[in-house]
Amino acid sequence: MIETLAGVPLFAGLNSAELAPLAAMTVARNYPRNRLVVSEGDRADTLYFVLSGRIKVYVADESGREIILSTQGAGTHFGDMILDDGVRSASVMTIEPSRLATLSRDAFRSFLIHHPDAALALIRNLIHRTRLMNDRLRDMALLSARGRVAKLLLSLAREADGRLIVAEALTQQDIGERVGVTREMVSRILKDLKEDGYVRFEGRRIVLVRKLPRSNA
Repeated sequence: MIETLAGVPLFAGLNSAELAPLAAMTVARNYPRNRLVVSEGDRADTLYFVLSGRIKVYVADESGREIILSTQGAGTHFGDMILDDGVRSASVMTIEPSRLATLSRDAFRSFLIHHPDAALALIRNLIHRTRLMNDRLRDMALLSARGRVAKLLLSLAREADGRLIVAEALTQQDIGERVGVTREMVSRILKDLKEDGYVRFEGRRIVLVRKLPRSNA
């Protein structure tokens, strides 16, 4: 567990002796795909570390419609809002088989008191998430559905063999949940982007043929 925690950016710079007490209080568990880990509104008393796999952080309304706030992989953590003694502000679910480690609020508070560098890393992470949330709110207010889908594809695309490819296997539902539109709307937008020569589909991969439009029209 010490080696695993050493790979978490929050604990960067700590040696094995410093991590040993923390590792002793950390419990790891395997979760299958699509397992609900925490629910919005639950009592928040545990910090989670993603050791392997991927999870999604999301909010949902009473009808079950979801908006994904973020997806996270190995080396990340969630649940750090436990420090204000409030309830969970979002739900978390695995999107592939995952191994997560947990640490109690009291143990985490004690650790931060004795390791100010980790406290600063936590603050930087919270600032980063706030910036991402501000960007998301701006997009929701100023970009059209087409613009939000285009921006998401651009953010996910990686260069491979001279081409920009979205290799992550996204369903239309996945895309809709991330940008706040219906699956039917995503289907129409992707169809239009394909017909207009912006994208090409290769199996479950999306190839960006030319620069995608990011206007608010």
